[in-house]
Amino acid sequence: MPNNPLPPIPQEWQFELAEHHDKPVILIRFPFNSQQQALVRRLTGVKWSNTKKAWYVLDTPAYRERFGLKTEPVGKEVLLHIHAINQPALLRLIETLELKAYSPSTIRTYRNEFAQLLYVLKNNPVDGLTSERLRDYFLYCTNTLKLSENTLHSRINAIKFYFEQVLKRERFFVEIPRPKKKIILPNVLAISQVEKLFTQLENLKHKTMIYLAYSAGLRVSEVVNLRIKDIHSARMVINIRGAKGKKDRSVALSEGILELLRKYYVVYQPKDWLFEGQYNGEPYSTRSLQSIFHRAKDAAKIIQNVTFHSLRHSYATHLHEAGTDIKLIQELLGHNDIKTTLRYTHVSKRTLENIKSPFDSLKLKKNDSSLR
Repeated sequence: MPNNPLPPIPQEWQFELAEHHDKPVILIRFPFNSQQQALVRRLTGVKWSNTKKAWYVLDTPAYRERFGLKTEPVGKEVLLHIHAINQPALLRLIETLELKAYSPSTIRTYRNEFAQLLYVLKNNPVDGLTSERLRDYFLYCTNTLKLSENTLHSRINAIKFYFEQVLKRERFFVEIPRPKKKIILPNVLAISQVEKLFTQLENLKHKTMIYLAYSAGLRVSEVVNLRIKDIHSARMVINIRGAKGKKDRSVALSEGILELLRKYYVVYQPKDWLFEGQYNGEPYSTRSLQSIFHRAKDAAKIIQNVTFHSLRHSYATHLHEAGTDIKLIQELLGHNDIKTTLRYTHVSKRTLENIKSPFDSLKLKKNDSSLR
């Protein structure tokens, strides 16, 4: 809890129990306001999550009491409270996901979201639910639990998978509407901010990892999972293996990065993983690399809510601003849907720089001394 007593919690604050980085957390959301931003920052241990688009603190009894939240299990904790009658259903869900070769993170998410329904059902068999009963449950998730759109989509996906893929009840969800997703634009750094952030990096290994991420638009997991053999200097490409969606792709290798990689190799002599971790035979930790980014960001005094992933957003946006075709950017990023890539056109200066505000045509600015 905070060292300094907090004033009353604003009514605008909304809370949600969730799991983040395998830990139970309390998400905190509110309309942007500088005073409330300053207030939330006073919470001990509070952090911003770019993926959840919310502030969060660890889920503790003290914070639950402070925020007036119910003490119900969340995340993996809920698995301990599933009635025996529904435990076989949970096992069938997990086994089907594994047989279909879903990623460990997706299996974990579906398992935890499906378990939330089983927890509410207690000793009522899940297989007996009708689509109308499920519709009532999703209304409960929306109106009572006040789940975010993203969390609600995950829960619907998990439950839909069970009824349609495990129980083979086709079109079982056809009458259940989905919440409209928010359109969230990516956080992008200006080139000058990227340069300022990079000047804070002195350690050669740290510098190489973060420079590389920006130079090729890599996710943090893609950086730490690179092996030496993935750097193809003869063809000037980087091979990304088993990225998000279990897809391989190739990206361009910058000449400047190749030179930096050679210096790095001479000093660190990696054996298999390009960036080795603390222990032999293990890759570098994603969390450690994210921490390095945030320390550099703070040292550069960048106040925007940017994360390591913002390097990837910035790479795509800067490519678009330089005139690179959007379809090529889609291939470089490994996006399935062009709509995902088109987000970068909304924040690109190339799109905005030719827009002239009607304010600049007003005659009043010639007579208003405050505008001179």
